[in-house]
Amino acid sequence: MTEKRIENLQKYLENNTAVILFQGANRFYFSGFTSSAGALVVTRNNAFLLVDFRYYEKAKKTVNWLNVLLCERLYVQMAEILKKEKVKTVFLETEDISVAKFKTLCESFSGINLSDQPYIQNVINGLRSVKDDEELKCITKAQEITDKTFNYILGRLEPGRTEKEIALEMEFFMRKNGSEGISFDTIAISGKNTSLPHGVPTDKKIEKGDFFTMDFGAKWGGYCSDMTRTVAIGNITEKQAEVYSTVLKAQEEALENIKANVICKEIDRISRNIIDTAGYKGCFGHGLGHSVGIEIHESPAFNTRDETVLKSGTVITVEPGIYLENEFGVRIEDMVYVTENGIINLTKSPKELIIL
Repeated sequence: MTEKRIENLQKYLENNTAVILFQGANRFYFSGFTSSAGALVVTRNNAFLLVDFRYYEKAKKTVNWLNVLLCERLYVQMAEILKKEKVKTVFLETEDISVAKFKTLCESFSGINLSDQPYIQNVINGLRSVKDDEELKCITKAQEITDKTFNYILGRLEPGRTEKEIALEMEFFMRKNGSEGISFDTIAISGKNTSLPHGVPTDKKIEKGDFFTMDFGAKWGGYCSDMTRTVAIGNITEKQAEVYSTVLKAQEEALENIKANVICKEIDRISRNIIDTAGYKGCFGHGLGHSVGIEIHESPAFNTRDETVLKSGTVITVEPGIYLENEFGVRIEDMVYVTENGIINLTKSPKELIIL
């Protein structure tokens, strides 16, 4: 599959052009190899993976569709490759490269044009936005671990336990059940802390009457999962029940309208209108969702600005929320696979209000 990804990228290159990739997720996507440092140089007809001594032995054994080179003087070696390949223009990852690195590259590649245009970045984003069968399998497995974790932790949420304790137990359970790590820092928050969309677990103890929000994900095969559930501890108020019902409705309406060829911001508008009409305008201050893959946040996204036409094969979250300052918040998040006629919901955990 990774060999095919290189070929897909090369279709966008002329004979005298090249792409240099430094970003870890892009290097993994096109090479299938994980390393903390290195570079991938792709020309119209060749591709070179440069890694240092720490990774060289493994790369030689496992990456047989690329030219694997021991990286000793990175910029010098890349300049030699570009000269040999008769490259005149190099495209870079414009979303990630620093000014300092751009300056160093300009100094190292004398006589070669370094493009600061987003052409190849847009190409890469587009390629990565459509998941192949291998990627979908990894994401599905990661989500299975995540769903299993939610089911497990429900039996361990009780008054007196702290948010930190719950977060740690969730992460340990994911690891124990095959996760390579967490997709992002686990959010496990209760009571007034749930009004913070990205609240950090604290020493606060769970109390009766609290909402408890869990936003978390596992990793499998280098790919992420992501889900959020909000549950109640003991009895809740009518206002809490109303907010939960509104968020659930906003999510369900969006899910029913997602399919290939719709415009991303139009899906966001569906959920946002429901929340605003219910009297909670200004209480849903983030986008409705984001694509998920090697990274937890990829392109495109459901928000008020993204005019991307959704493609079949995209994996994207749907996570409306209502956050009432100093009171409580509710978020419900599923991760879905987009098809021509709708979605396949990869998140299997129940969404009806659970009162423990």
